[in-house]
Amino acid sequence: MSRMDKVNEQVKREISLIVQQELGDPRMQFVTITKVEVSADLRNARVFFSVMGTVPQTEAVGEALEKASGVIRRHLGQRIEMRYLPALNFIFDKSIAESIRLEKAMQEIQDEREHEKNHSDS
Repeated sequence: MSRMDKVNEQVKREISLIVQQELGDPRMQFVTITKVEVSADLRNARVFFSVMGTVPQTEAVGEALEKASGVIRRHLGQRIEMRYLPALNFIFDKSIAESIRLEKAMQEIQDEREHEKNHSDS
């Protein structure tokens, strides 16, 4: 694991804990920090998140995370020692929602095939 991978993983772990334990915002209940990409100069971090809910709920959580970024950043600075404390940019991670959608579509196709097979055997 490279140095940057370790930095990304540590920042991800700490932000996850901060969001769950420190913010006290009920909208953050179902938020998962999926990935963090800290820039090579350590000045910026892209924080990918996922949330269970509708599109409006997801957008509300994204806005809440952006508004809380200063608080999250301050807590992060208290928890880890870095030369620079990165500015946080929160980005919705669509991959989990896409995986769920794809899984449902595949299940529907499987169900249709089984239904057709059962009717053709009759």
